[in-house]
Amino acid sequence: MYKVIIVEDEDIIRKGLVYSVPWAEMDCSVVGEAANGIEGLELIREHNPDIAVIDINMPIMDGFQMLESSYEQYNYAPIILSGYSDFEYAKRAIHYGVKGYLLKPLNMTDMKEAIRLAKRECEIRNAWISHQKTKEDWESTSVLKDFQKQPVEDRLARRMLEYIFENYQQKIVMQDLVDHLNYSEAFLNRKFKDAVGTTFNDYLNRYRIQKALEMIRQGDLPIQDIAWKSGIGDYKYFRVVFRKYLGCSPKEYMKEISS
Repeated sequence: MYKVIIVEDEDIIRKGLVYSVPWAEMDCSVVGEAANGIEGLELIREHNPDIAVIDINMPIMDGFQMLESSYEQYNYAPIILSGYSDFEYAKRAIHYGVKGYLLKPLNMTDMKEAIRLAKRECEIRNAWISHQKTKEDWESTSVLKDFQKQPVEDRLARRMLEYIFENYQQKIVMQDLVDHLNYSEAFLNRKFKDAVGTTFNDYLNRYRIQKALEMIRQGDLPIQDIAWKSGIGDYKYFRVVFRKYLGCSPKEYMKEISS
């Protein structure tokens, strides 16, 4: 349900809004009511409402002062109530993206329409926030993060990592490490897994995919070139490895970060 607060200094109007408007039918719930802008600010900080129904003319702090003090931070959808058909008031209301500028005495049809527009604004805002989070998640994706929390202390494992960092774009097999470091394949595999937490081949694939992600984010190269530059080579195999670690194809990933 959408959380609503009502900020109105006239008791009879405020209570009428609380009890006469069919809030539940419109998927809304009144979570608080206030008689002036100061009390309204307290409600906003406490409840972080989706919609605020606000009277303009109130004692202590008026509706516009309350909006100025809270709108940018809490980003609710405001509905303005006023006893005056004043052009300057209406102009200021537009500045805050007001979804309804309603004149007293209130008309229920107008009130329902203002609530509908306010809900729509909330839906758009929430969809945008959700999209931004999703996009940020995709953009910050790392297939190495589980193996970067602690420094690798083992000297031999560090040398194997350095070999990956320097040669990942080339074909690498364990025999290359055997020849380079003069240890058996079984010994090297055991040392690497104990120190890093995964096998040499798994880390090599992850590192290559991480480099591919960086190139995809830069947006300068076609995906087939990225497959080769990452060291994996053939695009069909690259797609298989990519999906293994990301759960989606390279093209699907590109679509997510560009949407």
